Amino acid sequence: MSDVASPAKAPKPAKKAKNMSATWRDARALMWTHRKKLAVGFVLMVISRLSGFVLPAGSKYLIDTILGEPKRMEMLVPLALAVGAAAIVGAITTYSISQIVSVTAQGAIMDMRRRVQAHVTRLPISFFDSTKTGVLISRIMTDAEGIRNLVGTGIVQLVGGVFTAVFALSALFYINWLLTSMTLALLTVFGIGMGMAFKRLRPLFRERGEINSQVTGRLSETLSGIRIVKAYGVESREQGVFAKGVDELFQNVKKSITGVAAISTFAGLVIGGVGIMMILVGGKAIAGGSMTLGDFILYIFLIGLLAAPIIQMASIGTQISEAFAGLDRIRDLMSNPTEDEEDEEKASLGTIEGDITLDDVHFSYEEDVPVLKGVSLTAKAGTTTALVGSSGSGKSTLVSLVMAFNRPNSGRILVDGKDLMEIKLNDFRANLGVVLQENFLFDGTIADNIRFARPDSTIEEVERVAKLAHCHDFISDFPQGYETVVGERGVKLSGGQRQRVAIARAILANPRILILDEATSSLDSESESLIQAGFASLRQGRTTFVIAHRLSTIRSADQIIVLEGGEIAEAGKHAELMANNGRYKDLHDQQYAWEENLFVNPGEDYLPPTTES
Repeated sequence: MSDVASPAKAPKPAKKAKNMSATWRDARALMWTHRKKLAVGFVLMVISRLSGFVLPAGSKYLIDTILGEPKRMEMLVPLALAVGAAAIVGAITTYSISQIVSVTAQGAIMDMRRRVQAHVTRLPISFFDSTKTGVLISRIMTDAEGIRNLVGTGIVQLVGGVFTAVFALSALFYINWLLTSMTLALLTVFGIGMGMAFKRLRPLFRERGEINSQVTGRLSETLSGIRIVKAYGVESREQGVFAKGVDELFQNVKKSITGVAAISTFAGLVIGGVGIMMILVGGKAIAGGSMTLGDFILYIFLIGLLAAPIIQMASIGTQISEAFAGLDRIRDLMSNPTEDEEDEEKASLGTIEGDITLDDVHFSYEEDVPVLKGVSLTAKAGTTTALVGSSGSGKSTLVSLVMAFNRPNSGRILVDGKDLMEIKLNDFRANLGVVLQENFLFDGTIADNIRFARPDSTIEEVERVAKLAHCHDFISDFPQGYETVVGERGVKLSGGQRQRVAIARAILANPRILILDEATSSLDSESESLIQAGFASLRQGRTTFVIAHRLSTIRSADQIIVLEGGEIAEAGKHAELMANNGRYKDLHDQQYAWEENLFVNPGEDYLPPTTES
């Protein structure tokens, strides 16, 4: 973990030309999907804003008509009732907008999150190898949250602000065109300034999302690996890395706050300028008789109704800019092709026997750094193929290709004679059972983890496979039995217990093709011997690939493939390979010598040989 200096500064990808028209298209599509609720919101907004004009109009009527000469005091109560009724209508419509449009926005956020999560889970493994989990979580949870401003109260308030401003401006022109023309000139300057400000702010919001996702990603790694952090006593270093990340986030937020504050300050200056002109020009108009006192009071109210939405639009405009930045990032993520999209034109697999053939397979994770070089082998249906070799020889890469987690750079992988590249991955993986070296359990009950591939399995079926995997006894010892919650990543179970639960999970899946990657590495000798007996029956009729560190566990394999430097050095049964006096015998003898030294001379400094990939 120490090789990462800062989570906030991930390697920057080549900059993409942002297609604003595409983002606008996505935004329009999003709003069109929820057009009915938005339409209701807009109607309620118009009613609400119109009701807001009753008080200003009533004030003019009060001053010029009721209190003028001759006085019409009999209209005082009806005017008060009209203003009160308008206030009630405004309150009801405002509440209704919040209920209808805000709930619609939350529904849209839920739909977006489900759609993005569904897309992400169908992306190929290579994508996850190069993308931090925290980044993806930020895309799904945080960026999706921003769309509430496109389909919720944000867009309704923005349109409402424009409506109020236009309506108020029309009335202002009617009352005094000269004063309003001067006001409009100031507002035009303000509009230009807002446009320039948002152009500068939008990249900040986009960068904030990137920084936040990187910081979240590193924090997720730290918390997931907290035992390693504590074991090496590097809490302070992780605190420093996180502090550096959140400081960069703070600097970004500070810049955006400054920008928003500048917009609000500019708005205040514009409103102040309008007030000055209103006093000078309006005062002269009243003195000259071209405006009544009621007109002037109405003008003041209307200026307030004009100013409030302008300031509100500045704030909402910022929020919508954030929403567009989030939509940009979601578009980037959704542009990655899923495995389903790649499978659309491919043939269904149907029932398989389980013959697996690798035909001159070449593969590399990085260009010019080959991992597998022309590997060819055949695993007949129902046979067990063991893969051995020194560290980095390509064993795990080979089984990764068999599981279609990666694709060959050249060559073919055949399933019952059909090219794996030409069949649907879902069909193929439905025939897979996997027990990996790092066993991942979900935070749920033991029973749920065992029936992960077959959630409809009965508890009797779960117990049957648990007995075969020799985990029934320790599960029964727990007070909650099979309903025991294992915790995040199965942390409440020991390594050996997790491994046996994972083995039971694979057995219950009833696969045609079984992948065992160091499946017994966390077990003691007694448990291993019991499970090996269980595996013997499990492997019957199934094509099995085994990666084993302890060579004694694979003597019964139908064929043993020795990989060295990404190539097959030897292949055959245990007895044949031992008789060849080749690389397999060297590995076997080294391991035997190490085990003998470990128990006979435990005090000597003797490093074990490794066959891990």
